Amino acid sequence: MAGRPPVKDLKKSGLDVEAQSSSSDIEAFLTKAAAMAPGSGTRGRLVFGLDATMSRQPTWDQACHIQSEMFAEAGKISGLEIKLVYFRGFNECRASRWFASGSELAQAMSRIDCRGGRTQIGKVLSATLQAAREGKVSALVYVGDCMEENVDELCARAGELGLLGVPVFMFQEGRDSIGEQAFREIARLTKGAYCPFDSGSARQLAELLKAVAVFAAGGHSALKALESTGGAGAKLLIEQMM
Repeated sequence: MAGRPPVKDLKKSGLDVEAQSSSSDIEAFLTKAAAMAPGSGTRGRLVFGLDATMSRQPTWDQACHIQSEMFAEAGKISGLEIKLVYFRGFNECRASRWFASGSELAQAMSRIDCRGGRTQIGKVLSATLQAAREGKVSALVYVGDCMEENVDELCARAGELGLLGVPVFMFQEGRDSIGEQAFREIARLTKGAYCPFDSGSARQLAELLKAVAVFAAGGHSALKALESTGGAGAKLLIEQMM
C-alpha cells in the first residue's frame, strides 16, 4: 500500500446477525470480548470501522439502525463514545469525531452512501492507532466482506494496536477466503476475535455488537444488567465468561 493519506472527518455505524457462523467462531468472539472490561467510572470508547464500498450497501443500511441500539444500551450504564471510520470510492477514508449521542451519529451516517472502490482497511487501523495514542480506546470493531491490500502491512499495524492494548473484533460478511485469512490474523495479533456472518444472521450480530458496546461502557456488571432485560448477546457473553 503506497502512502497513507490523512484520515479525514465523518459519520455512521451499526448492524445485524443470527446463524451461519460456526459455534467455535462465536465462542472465540465471546471469549475475547470478555477481556475488554474498562475501569469503573470510565466512559467506554469504541472505534467502529466500516467498509462502505458498493458490495456492502444492504448491510450498511442495517448498520444505520443498529448503532442507535448500541448507544441506547450503553447509555443506560456510564455511556459510550464511538468514532466512526469508513472508506469508499477511490482513496476516500474518513474518520468522525467522538460521538456521545446516538442521534448525532445517526444523522452523520444518514449522509453517507456506498460507492465502488477497493478496501482501505489499513487506513482504518491507522486511524485507530492515532486515536489510541491520544487516549484510551476500548476496542476497534470492523465490519467488511473482503481484503484487497498488502496483508503484511495490515498485520504490522495490527501488531501496533496489540501493543497498545486495543483488541480488534473483525466481523466478516460472507466467506471470502482471502479476507477471512487476513481478518483472523488481525484479530489474533490484537487479542481480539473474528466472527463471520451473512444476510441471514443479522439479528445475532446486532445483539453481539450491542453487548460489546455495553461491556465497553460498564464491564461485567453492566452486561449482567443487560442480560436481565433479555439481551441475547449479553447472555452469550456471560455464559462464556463463567
